[in-house]
Amino acid sequence: MEGSMDRGNMIEVKRSRRIERMHQGEATRDGAGVRLTRLLTQGLQKRLDPFLMLDFFSSNDAADYIAGFPDHPHRGFETITYMLEGRMRHRDNAGHEGLLTTGGMQWMVAGSGVVHSEMPEQEAGRMAGFQLWLNLPARDKMTSPWYRDFAAADLPCAHAPDGARAIVLAGAARGVAGAMQRPVTEPLILNLQLPAGVSWSQPLAPGDHAFVVLYAGQASIAGEALTMEALAVLDDDPAADGVIVSAHEEARVFLVAGHPLREPIVQYGPFVMNTREEIAAAVQDLREGRFA
Repeated sequence: MEGSMDRGNMIEVKRSRRIERMHQGEATRDGAGVRLTRLLTQGLQKRLDPFLMLDFFSSNDAADYIAGFPDHPHRGFETITYMLEGRMRHRDNAGHEGLLTTGGMQWMVAGSGVVHSEMPEQEAGRMAGFQLWLNLPARDKMTSPWYRDFAAADLPCAHAPDGARAIVLAGAARGVAGAMQRPVTEPLILNLQLPAGVSWSQPLAPGDHAFVVLYAGQASIAGEALTMEALAVLDDDPAADGVIVSAHEEARVFLVAGHPLREPIVQYGPFVMNTREEIAAAVQDLREGRFA
């Protein structure tokens, strides 16, 4: 669809970005054995800068998630966990604790270093959601760690007259400011909920990197079908002013965009810095108990 306007909210995208490629991701286990799909892998970090990783988890089998993510460290970036369904407890050595429940979001800045755990508080039923890693600019990598929980009711929602809506985790949509605003990378994170036959037009800043994940139903972008639970990298066409997502049946789509940092990315497991020397310092600081 080339051109779409929501006259009730005066949101117009004249030319939609297109799908550059579909990335199936990698089935893996993390933490103490949690089964998940790593959709944004290290090979895509430069292409999707400032985003470093995206995991999708979804299972009705407690054996796939019950072991959770015991104490583990992070440095140099932010983590955003969005729970579609389930209950998970966060604790860290900076003194933060919170319960992430269905429809809620957890935002943590690891900064100079934190050790935390994310453990299920359910023994049965479905657990599903996304975890996104957002890079910090070099100047902020050693900032003090912080953490915030948002219940489902705390997350603003943008509505269109045709029944489409977007839960605005970060950034803004249709004049609705999201739960979080972050400097420099200015991420846009939306959970789109689209009725059959309806499109959502979302302006995107020129130069921003963007991707979408279809996790329920059927939808397309610029006439190309999205693949279920795969990461669709959107092109950087300078003539495009946004993206138009069209639902062919009731659909749920995770849409993410942000300003690239264009800085070196050096990752060693749970540490993401700009140089190998900084990685070595992170390992040493962890060994000597200087995280948080």
